[in-house]
Amino acid sequence: MNKSIEFFNAIDCVYNQQIAENVIERARQSLLDYLAVTCAGAKFQDYKIKEYFKFAEPENGNYKAIGTGKNIAFKEAVFLNGLNGHALDFDDGTNSGIIHLGSPVFSLLIPLAEKHKISIGDMLKAAIIGYETSYTMAVSIQPGHKAKGYHATGTCGTLGAAIAASYMLGFNKEERFHAFASAAVAASGMLKVLDDGSELKPYNVAKTALLALTSIQIAKAGFKGHVDPLGGRGFFKMMTDRDDIELKPVLLNGTYAIMKSYTKPYASCRYTHPAVEAAIHLRTQYGLIASDIKQIDIKTYNLAVDGHDHIEIPGSYSAKMSIPYAVAAGVIYGRAGLQEFSEEMVKNKEILELTRKVHVISDEQLSKEFPEIQPAIVSIMTKSGMVSERVDFPKGEPENPLTNEEFKNRYDMLMQYAGVYTDASDSIFDTVHRESALVHDIMKYL
Repeated sequence: MNKSIEFFNAIDCVYNQQIAENVIERARQSLLDYLAVTCAGAKFQDYKIKEYFKFAEPENGNYKAIGTGKNIAFKEAVFLNGLNGHALDFDDGTNSGIIHLGSPVFSLLIPLAEKHKISIGDMLKAAIIGYETSYTMAVSIQPGHKAKGYHATGTCGTLGAAIAASYMLGFNKEERFHAFASAAVAASGMLKVLDDGSELKPYNVAKTALLALTSIQIAKAGFKGHVDPLGGRGFFKMMTDRDDIELKPVLLNGTYAIMKSYTKPYASCRYTHPAVEAAIHLRTQYGLIASDIKQIDIKTYNLAVDGHDHIEIPGSYSAKMSIPYAVAAGVIYGRAGLQEFSEEMVKNKEILELTRKVHVISDEQLSKEFPEIQPAIVSIMTKSGMVSERVDFPKGEPENPLTNEEFKNRYDMLMQYAGVYTDASDSIFDTVHRESALVHDIMKYL
C-alpha cells in the first residue's frame, strides 16, 4: 500500500469514529481563540489592510473578512482571514510538529460554512480532522523540513485545510483523495519570512487557505491527482530531500492533534515562551530592575535559536521573533502581551538597551530533550549577583494549560483590543457553545 492511501484510510477511520466531548470542547476553544486572534490581527495591521483594499479593490460580496467590518467576495474573505489570523503570531500550534494548526484550517472553513449554512458542530468535527492531517504530515517530516527553510504552517497546513474542507462539504472518498493530492502539489511556505524585519509570515497562512480552497475546487471539478502524492518523488521527498520518511500514525501517542496544541499567553513566537516565562518569574521573585542588570544568558534547544536570537529590532514583527526582546519586555513589565510588541513599544529605549544585554545559545542537552519538553534556562547577572530559573512547559502548553478563567480573560482582552463591543464578544462566546447554532450565527457579530 502506498503512503498516501495508508494515511488516507487512517484519517477516514478517525473521521468516522465518535469524538469524545473533551476533544469537541477543545475544538470550541480553538475556534474562539481563532476568532479573537483574527479580530485582533485585523486591528494590528489595520493600516496595511486599508492599503490593500485601496489598491486591490476587492469586489463586494456576502462574506465577512473577520475583524475588518467588510463584506467581500468569497476568495478575498478566505485570503484576508488567513492574513489577519496569523498577523500577531498569537495563534495556536504544536511544538513537535513546529506548525500553527488552527489559522489555515479555520480561515477556509468559516467562509465555506457560512456559504453552505453549516452548523458549528459539523465545522468543528471537520476542523479536528484538519488539525490531525496537518499535524501528522508535519511531525512526519520535522525537524528536517524546518532545516531546509520550509514553514510547515504553509506546507502541511495546505493539506490539513483541504482535507478538513472536503469532509465538511461531504465530498465522496475519491473527491477527498484528489483534493489531498491537489493540495500536495500546491503546498508551499518559506521560513525566511521570519528574518530581518520581514512582515510576510502571515502571508504564508493567507495563501495556504486560498491554495487549499483551490485544491478542493479542482478536485470537485473532476481533476485527478497522482495515486501516491506523498511517496516517490512526491510531497515527502520534495519537502525533505529524503526517501526514507516514516509516516507517523494518526492520533499519535493516543491523542488528537488538537489536544496537543498550545494556546499562547505571550504575544510572541512560541520559541520565546519558556525564556519569557522564566524571566517574568525571576522579576516577580527578586524584584528585578532593568538598570541593575548586567547581562542575561539564555540556554535553550537548538531549533529555538536560529532566527530568534537577534538583538536588532527594526519593528514589531522582528520583536515577536526575538527571544532577547521578549525576555527584556518580560523583565521590565512582568508581561509580554500585545502592547509590549506594538510599533511604539519596540522603539522604547529601556527595552532596546536591555535587549542588547541578552545572549542566547543552544545547549546540547536541552536540544536532546526537545520536543518532549521545550526548555529554557535563564540566568540574570545583576549588581547583587546571579539568579536563574528553568522552564520546561510554559503556560498554555497541554501539560500546563490555561484555566477556563485565563482563557476567557485572554479572549476578552483580544476582543477589546480589536474594538469588538463586549455584548458582541459575549454573544459570540455563547453562540459557539450552542449545539444548534450555525456558523452564520456568529458572523453577524463580526
